[in-house]
This record gives sequence, C-alpha cells and structure tokens, in this order.
Amino acid sequence: MKNQTVLILDFGGQYKDLIARRVRECAVYSEICAGNISSEEVRRKAPIGIIFTGGPNSVYEPDSPKCDPRIFELGIPVLGICYGAQLMCYLFGGTVERSVTSEYGQRVVQLDPDCPLFDGLDPQQVVLMSHTDQVEALPEGFRTAGASESCPNAAMFDAARKLYGVQFHPEVELTVNGLRMVHNFLYRVCGAAGDYTMEDYLEKQIAAVQAQVGGEQVLLGLSGGVDSAVCAAVLERALPNRLICIFVDHGLMRKNEGDEIEAAFAGKALRFVRVNAEERFLQKLDGVTDPEQKRKIIGAEFVAVFGDQARQFGDVKFLAQGTIYPDVIESGTGHAAKIKSHHNVGGLPEDIGFDGIVEPLRGLFKDEVRSLGRQLGLPEALVNRQPFPGPGLAVRVIGAVTKVRLDLLREADAIFRAELEEAQVHADQYFAVLTDLQSVGVMGDGRTYEATVALRAVLTTDFMTCEFVEVPYAVLSRASKRITNEVRGVNRVVYDITGKPPATIEWE
Repeated sequence: MKNQTVLILDFGGQYKDLIARRVRECAVYSEICAGNISSEEVRRKAPIGIIFTGGPNSVYEPDSPKCDPRIFELGIPVLGICYGAQLMCYLFGGTVERSVTSEYGQRVVQLDPDCPLFDGLDPQQVVLMSHTDQVEALPEGFRTAGASESCPNAAMFDAARKLYGVQFHPEVELTVNGLRMVHNFLYRVCGAAGDYTMEDYLEKQIAAVQAQVGGEQVLLGLSGGVDSAVCAAVLERALPNRLICIFVDHGLMRKNEGDEIEAAFAGKALRFVRVNAEERFLQKLDGVTDPEQKRKIIGAEFVAVFGDQARQFGDVKFLAQGTIYPDVIESGTGHAAKIKSHHNVGGLPEDIGFDGIVEPLRGLFKDEVRSLGRQLGLPEALVNRQPFPGPGLAVRVIGAVTKVRLDLLREADAIFRAELEEAQVHADQYFAVLTDLQSVGVMGDGRTYEATVALRAVLTTDFMTCEFVEVPYAVLSRASKRITNEVRGVNRVVYDITGKPPATIEWE
C-alpha cells in the first residue's frame, strides 16, 4: 500500500528540504518535485496536498519559474511559502510588487485564528521573514489571514478552493510555531492520516529491495559510517546471506576506524570482506589538490575496487549504496545549485558493470537514518557514529593527500574528538581539518614553520544548515595544547566559527 504523499514543488528555495523534513516529522510522506511538474504527473502521484517552496526570483519577471496552472484544477490543497505564495496569488490575478521595506529575520505578525493554518495558536506570532517582494493586492476569492508592520498580506487563504499562502517561512525553527502551522495544513486542510513511520518505511523498503533484486546477490561498499551501516542492516534483513559487504580500507579513515568497523559487523548474516587498498588510492591521489577531482577519483576507484571484488564472487548484478537525501540535494537537483558532488551520486560512470543500483536510504534525512538504525537493532555507538564524508579524510586534508599528512590529521582529529567527548560538549558533528597553511612558530628555543590544524564542531538538525558550537575556551585550550605537543608537525590550531550557510560543514 502506498503512503499518503505531499508534494513539495521546488522553485529554487534554500529550505525545500526542510519543508520536506517538517512534513515527515508530522508522520506524512513528502516528495520533492520540480516546480514545473505537469498536472498530469501530479494527478498520477495523487498527493493529498502540495506545498510550493520559496525561491530567489520575482514572479513578475518573464523568465521566473512557474507551475502548471492546471494543478489548481485538481482540487488538491495547496500551501504556498514566500515565493510560492506570491506565485499562487499572481497566477490568480493578484498583484505582487517589490516591497517598500524588505523584511529579513524574525518579525511579529498578527494572524487570523479563523484560518485553519493557525488553529490553536495565539494571534500574535514570531516568524521568519525573508523577502523583497510581497503581495499588494489579493486575487478574487482570497482573504488576508495575517499581517506584519510592513507586510499587509503576510498570510492569505481561499478556504473554498483550499489554497493557502504565507509570506514567512513556517519550516524553520525561527518561526516559533511553524511546525504547528505545517501540521494544521496537513491534518486540518489535507485530511492526513499520519501513515508515514520508520516501521512502515522499513517494511516497504524490504519489499522493494526483494522485488528489485529477486534471488541475486548484492555488493555493498561498506564505509562504516552511519549511512552504509544502516544500509547494510536493511539489506541483511531483506536478503539474509546474500549481501557481500566490501569494506575498502583506502587509508583515508579516522584513527583505528578500520578495526572498529570490522569488529562491528562480525557475526552478521552477510559476508564481510576487508580490502587493503591504501596504496592504490594514494597513488591515484598523488599530486591532486582540487577537491572535486579528489571526489571523482575516489568515487571512480571505489567502483573499480568493487568491480575487482565482484568478479571474485561470480556474477554479482547489483551494487548497493548508502545514498541519503542530502547527498542528492547537494549534488544538484531541480532548481538547486550544485554545491559539491558525492561519490555515490555524482561520480559513477554510465557503465558501472552492474545491472542496477540498490539505494534503500535515498529518500531519508540523516536523523531518519539513525532512527531506522535503532529500529534494526544496531548499537548506539554505530548509530551515533560521527558523520564521515564518502571520500574520507581526503577532503579534510586541504591540498595534497599523502600518508604523512593523513597520519598527522588522524592524530589531531582523535585528540579533538576525545576532548569534546570527555567534556561532554554537545555537537552533532566535530572533527579536525589539516589546512594547507603553514606559519611561523616557536617551540623551545627553536623557530618552527609548520602546519595549521582547524577544528570544527557544529549543531544541526538535518545537516543542510548548521551553527558552530560555542565550545568552552578551556576545552579548546586543552585540545590545542595536546595537538601542538603530541602531533609532530603542527604548531598552530584554529577554531572555525562559520555557520552553514555561508560555509558548508566540510571544508571541501
């Protein structure tokens, strides 16, 4: 049976993934589609509701993205957010103009409690605004449901046609009761049943994998990170004793990680093969400094190693990958800009030598992956394992990748992580980066000219945005002293205090 679904139509907004995540938090399955999806395709998908995302364009510009206007003839409830609200009003004959006063950041709005979106909420709400255009005149049939000091139509609706729009962003945490507003749209307007759970997702993915694979074996590149580990657990449940896990020890792992990964998968109903390919990868990366080239080289080498191993096990027809939703988003989909490629979505050649790709986690956010891992009985130490990029430490070593530089970073990274854990500093991801900067220092009576290590610790709910952790100075001081005293070749340690955006979590 298919879950009830809400479609998120992407018009280029940076928060489209957050909208999808908020819908899922309300136990409703969400799917992101291009903003110009046809009404026939929407009809085929049969969603219970549609949400239009924000976007950077102005709806009155000739080349701005538009939706198929016939979507509104399907009788499906629509919620427009920011640009999405302006687009809906514009298509129905309303007026959208550049604001006299742009609004950015948190603002107070007065909302109409009679509007179903705001059921159960106080009329005065704190929301996040981010716009330079706004609706000046509503189309026929719409009425105002909220206003701020400078935005007279901060919320609007046409109850008869089940069309709703908000100028602010209910999907972000800075809109204090935004999740409640999304919940009201789903349950008060769309009539959601709340049938999306991780239990249901697992059941459907097991059935889908079994249908896709049939009686064949599957080869999985097991990195030991959360994504590949949960992917392995799903496939073990779906295909007991038909999963071959190839752990490619490429020499780009964190300290002692290879041995820990091998121990974690001992005794499972799968075949675990550890391949020592460090020399092979380092030869390919020799002299390479461009991060995109690193990713492509590592991705291609993974495929080559998988191919070599598959031939040893006979005709393995399927390759499994732990691709998750943020991988797909950051590699560029729909109107989204490509930020960086990932080896399991952007680096695969057309002819990979397999009949199909199995990706049971492709539609999940990181926290959903962890939840699924717990449901499958994976240990907390593995489920909560620090996120790790597919290309490993190659993208945490800025510039040339050598064994000496990797070993240096491994030691510094282990010290920083140990200090944060000992001090019980809460962070969703934390690690060290070996920069390509050398600086003058003094140790004892001698002058040094050595490497700079950057430390990074962030707070995030979805890994698509983040804020840096305000690590206590005492903890940073201990980490810095230990790294400069214990790791030969480092004479300076800095702490990264940049959020995402404008930075990414990783440096490369």
